[in-house]
Amino acid sequence: MFKKILIANRGEIACRVIKSARKMGIKTVAVYSDADRNALHVSMADEAVHIGPPPASESYIVIDKILEAVRATGAEAVHPGYGFLSERAEFAQALAKEGVAFIGPPVGAIEAMGDKITSKKLASEAGVSTVPGYMGLIEDAEEAVKISNEIGYPVMIKASAGGGGKGMRIAWNDDETREGFQSSKNEAKSSFGDDRIFIEKFVTQPRHIEIQVLGDQHGNCIYLGERECSIQRRNQKVVEEAPSPFLDEKTRKAMGEQAVALSKAVDYCSAGTVEFIVDGERNFYFLEMNTRLQVEHPVTELITGVDLVEQMIKVAAGERLSIAQDDVTLTGWAMESRIYAEDPYRNFLPSIGRLTRYRPPMEIAQNDQVVRNDTGVFEGGEISMFYDPMIAKLCTWAPDRGAAIEAMRNALDGFELEGIGHNIPFLAAVMDHPRFVSGNITTAFIEEEYPDGFEGVTLDETTERKLAAGAVALKMRVEDRAAQISGAMRNHTRIVQPDWVVRLGKSQLNASIIRGETEDVVLIGDERFEVATDWQPGQTLCTATVNGERLIAKTDITTGGARLRYRGADLKVQVMSPRTAELAALMPEKLPPDTSKMLLCPMPGLVVSVAVEVGQEVQEGQALCTIEAMKMENVLRAEKRGVISKINAGAGDSLAVDEVIMEFEG
Repeated sequence: MFKKILIANRGEIACRVIKSARKMGIKTVAVYSDADRNALHVSMADEAVHIGPPPASESYIVIDKILEAVRATGAEAVHPGYGFLSERAEFAQALAKEGVAFIGPPVGAIEAMGDKITSKKLASEAGVSTVPGYMGLIEDAEEAVKISNEIGYPVMIKASAGGGGKGMRIAWNDDETREGFQSSKNEAKSSFGDDRIFIEKFVTQPRHIEIQVLGDQHGNCIYLGERECSIQRRNQKVVEEAPSPFLDEKTRKAMGEQAVALSKAVDYCSAGTVEFIVDGERNFYFLEMNTRLQVEHPVTELITGVDLVEQMIKVAAGERLSIAQDDVTLTGWAMESRIYAEDPYRNFLPSIGRLTRYRPPMEIAQNDQVVRNDTGVFEGGEISMFYDPMIAKLCTWAPDRGAAIEAMRNALDGFELEGIGHNIPFLAAVMDHPRFVSGNITTAFIEEEYPDGFEGVTLDETTERKLAAGAVALKMRVEDRAAQISGAMRNHTRIVQPDWVVRLGKSQLNASIIRGETEDVVLIGDERFEVATDWQPGQTLCTATVNGERLIAKTDITTGGARLRYRGADLKVQVMSPRTAELAALMPEKLPPDTSKMLLCPMPGLVVSVAVEVGQEVQEGQALCTIEAMKMENVLRAEKRGVISKINAGAGDSLAVDEVIMEFEG
């Protein structure tokens, strides 16, 4: 077995590999760029080597720099994680020349499966179901349009060397094909150094279901069940689960056997994933094979009990698999929510900045529940614009799907994250969505259920009033603290405040509270709420029981009330005296500034191109400029017809959020 391995990656996956290596008694080496000098993976590793400036193209994906780090530390093997160099055959070849083991599959498998065009042909030859499409090279946008018409819309435009949703577009007509072809080429070249594009039929009502495979160097290969990855936005996974709520045992077996057949066709060893698109009739089609560890591998680990990173290391060291196909059992249900640095209220655009607060829920490993948080950040750390926006992968396990969802709801409620925009409110909304709970999902779930973007959650009246009752109880604790400081005395066995006014949005109700030794009784209107909590002023997370129901809410005490964030809702509760409420009703409403004649940058990013000029008339939906952030291109379009009066930014400019890009005539 290896004594020392180097992890050629960063963030949560580097931390994840370090944990398994440490469990195996293996020393680890981290590599880091200038931007990651103080990163968590650097402090966790036994050694760390600096490899260059922040851009990945100048550090993490420069093979020579990784090799220099290997030589300097004497590492015997390299784990590539995912992304970066994980599917670069030349990297594995370079390591082999150095006599260093690559903790991944053989070069031939990487080359065959890493090229989506070649992999489709090999899959077909191996008897794997494939999607109709054009596997040849496409020279320009007009050829792409011609091919798309021959296949029939809708089509999927994809980068041959792509992954993680990069270089991928769905086109429903010729114009979208032209635009998508160029954007896919640009993203593919930027992310992978390879701008080849292919086109295939887009399957309607699709579900994204993948099979985890594991092989060794002795010809053994097994599959470890499936993962459902249908909750996606911009073709990037957001929520994954294992097993799939859609597959039956017959389909699972057929997909698994085809995945193994394809793996054996390329002499695959190590962990890998064969991705399928599945339609509403359980017909499945090969999508691609990822010759690496997947981001969502924890859900498979949770239902099988197999440490995939440990297995990858053992396979790379020449060991045989310790389990056969008949030994694989799927136990319980697992969920994974990807916590991203992105603002769901701004169409999920990336967010960067410092984590002023980072308090994930406590990890649990019990017989009836598991909570696991794979992360690479810490409180006070910075989310950089140079890398993927993932902050953490929050996972839960329980004996059945309903319990796993409930465990995820509670874990998301207890996840404190401040300083940047993040998608926790959206993830909480998904967990409560009836369609998700029923398992009736497709890859179009987000597009169909949130067509106008995510605008938060509106709670039902009963839940709102329970939270309002909790806010009244918190208000009393704040006043208790103030009374203790001033030396005043309180009698906790009588009605302390019989005439509060509670305002929820535009509605307001009379309220009072009766203090008790272990719980308070709050009266709101004609409803009675029994509230028990050990919350104290200064705490930012409140766990309370209201009428027997356990609630966990992120809590900010404000002047005159509280801001409570719960299950994707952001609720402002004001608790006032009647006179204060009377005066508050007379206050004028503060209106936001008028930015209707401006195009504002929706995220920190780099201007790739400006498609218009001063004096030009633009139509609704017309492309105005392209902004790149966290390796993704975003086209900004005109919301209505107008004339450009001023352009404030050009290609190459770095912009902050809400910086004015251009202005329009009145």
